[in-house]
Amino acid sequence: MHAGQLGMDCRYCHNTVEKAGFAAIPPTQTCMNCHAHIRTTSERLAPVRDSYATGKSIDWVKVHDLADYVYFNHSAHLAKGVGCVSCHGRIDKMDVVHNDQPLTMGWCLECHRAPEKHLRPRDQITNMTWDPLAETGKTQLQLGLELKKQYNIHDSAYMTSCSTCHR
Repeated sequence: MHAGQLGMDCRYCHNTVEKAGFAAIPPTQTCMNCHAHIRTTSERLAPVRDSYATGKSIDWVKVHDLADYVYFNHSAHLAKGVGCVSCHGRIDKMDVVHNDQPLTMGWCLECHRAPEKHLRPRDQITNMTWDPLAETGKTQLQLGLELKKQYNIHDSAYMTSCSTCHR
């Protein structure tokens, strides 16, 4: 609903995603910026209104939950042009957010070995519908290889070193 029908940018709610290693869970006030005026009696939003009234945080259900021993830095990936859709899928088409990708070690290593498959211009990282061919006339692979060079992403042992993600 938020990213889909309303076209809201991921960063409105997850406002630390470009600056910190984690994508912040929004405080109730972020929700209430709109919901104090929109759908004010919706039963589905009762937990939001209750949280706002009591000051008690919403008990969010973490959908994309990596194991505690995995280090993942959102800001590093976004700075290198990896779009939200690469890991989270088309959130804009989901009625209820779910895991679109397995987020397993093998899956992550596949991306680290060939990041060009997921790179996009930095101003398109949250654009769920961005199409490289339509926007640039280049295939994802062509553009990705150019961006890999432009963003100074090197094939290195660090990209697949255990300590990159296990700290």
